[in-house]
Amino acid sequence: MAKYDWTAMYVMHDALRRELEHLSKLAAREDAEARRILAGAPGWDLFTTALHIHHAAEDEALWPPMRAALADRPDGLALMDAMEAEHASIDPALEAIDAGAEPLAPLIDRLATSLAAHLKHEEEAALPLMDETLPLEHFANFGQVHAAKLGPNAPRVIPWLLDGAGETHAATMLSLLPEPVQAAYKTQWRPTYESLDRWPTL
Repeated sequence: MAKYDWTAMYVMHDALRRELEHLSKLAAREDAEARRILAGAPGWDLFTTALHIHHAAEDEALWPPMRAALADRPDGLALMDAMEAEHASIDPALEAIDAGAEPLAPLIDRLATSLAAHLKHEEEAALPLMDETLPLEHFANFGQVHAAKLGPNAPRVIPWLLDGAGETHAATMLSLLPEPVQAAYKTQWRPTYESLDRWPTL
């Protein structure tokens, strides 16, 4: 049994994978049409916002304490190097997509390949190592840092995050929120999110 509850991590990863499926459909369109759809797609903004928040929180609050805990384990430090390198490889693909100077389909394929491989690597190798090694205070701090970075984007990102999440996972995630925030999610945030056409015409 895992030492820590990584539900929030898996919910985030599943949401990112869900959006990669939409992007793959977009990549199958003619480039001009795909660009037009992307420019008006709230789904792209939500995806990139959530991804940047998630990776920034990991870079700040997970990898440094893990490096300290693994100071005498070269294999663990090599894994941390890989996690950071994988993060660094994803940002240029996002930036190139936003820049609009290159054909979209190859860029989406590059992003999807890099991100999917990273999520799998993190789940299979990094999470078990963190479960074994990460001190409790740093696990708790990661959650706090992640929440702080979410900040004013919470009304947009939390419904996006829970879109399609199983009932148990959704309940676990909502239980972390104060009751007034849970009420706002049910009465305001989720209805607003559900009114969005996240990926027009897909």
